[in-house]
Amino acid sequence: MVIYCHNKEGRSRSPHQRLVKWAIVIMLIIEVRAFCVRTLFIIFTEVLFISRETQQINGEIRDKELRVISADGEQLGIMSAAEALKIAEDQDLDLVKIAPQAKPPVCKIMDYSKYRYEKAKREKENRKNQKQIEMKEIRLSVTIDVGDFNTKVNQAKKFLASGHKLKISIRLKGRMMTHSDLGIENMKRFAASLEEEANVDKAPKLEGRQILMFLSPKQSK
Repeated sequence: MVIYCHNKEGRSRSPHQRLVKWAIVIMLIIEVRAFCVRTLFIIFTEVLFISRETQQINGEIRDKELRVISADGEQLGIMSAAEALKIAEDQDLDLVKIAPQAKPPVCKIMDYSKYRYEKAKREKENRKNQKQIEMKEIRLSVTIDVGDFNTKVNQAKKFLASGHKLKISIRLKGRMMTHSDLGIENMKRFAASLEEEANVDKAPKLEGRQILMFLSPKQSK
């Protein structure tokens, strides 16, 4: 005997329909749980990675044997972590693991706070001195005139002086495709005008409906 239940609208629902409904609910619950597990795994992995990147100091170092270097760079030999830590504490300094992959691991006695400060200062200076190298594009044409050509050369010199790489392009429209050889000649002439400032990373070449050439600044001597 088949039993029907009635919903709020008065329509009957078969056991098969109810089974499908509950199957969908169960699948949604499984998906939510799987999402939570994946999220927790990602968080755990990131925390573990960060903790591995942190240097071990003082009581965090529990290796049986260590190769120890003094604050002056003197090799103190192989000893236990407890012995090395006592030497560091007697000098009012820290024991820092600097080469965890070595066998035995290498530790150095130092002022860790000073070391961290100087390291952060160096990193800040390096970021400040780093140049943001970009790829600048300069477009020429098959029928470019002398004045426009010289303007483009001067623009390229400024980009190169700032350390930027250059992408030189010529777009060929309509019947200009039959004059690609003239475009390539213009490219070569452009590169020759910059021979003291630039290296030709990629010689002018027809690619589809455009000619491309790539230049990079010469290293200052």
